[in-house]
Amino acid sequence: MNRIRKGDDVVITAGRDKGRRGTVIGVRDDERLLVEGVNIVKKHVKPNPNQGVQGGIVQQEAPIHVSNVMLYNPKTEKADRVSYKVVDGVKQRVYRSTGDVVGG
Repeated sequence: MNRIRKGDDVVITAGRDKGRRGTVIGVRDDERLLVEGVNIVKKHVKPNPNQGVQGGIVQQEAPIHVSNVMLYNPKTEKADRVSYKVVDGVKQRVYRSTGDVVGG
């Protein structure tokens, strides 16, 4: 069970985008996340007429390590750590500061 999942609202805690918020749009196996609108890089793309890809410079999100993000707690409106608690026989993620279930 991962502490941060696709669709979670996160706050960036390190790097050039520190303090910005975004939604996780993808989680990779190497503990890296794609966060919407964060860590934008420019990539040079070759044209490929077979796939209908036009060449040029494309802006896209680059992966960011999971240690550089924290879950956003809407109740406190701050970044928060996550722990686990068994609720009704189901393992749930909970915010450390308030004890509320994440996403519920």
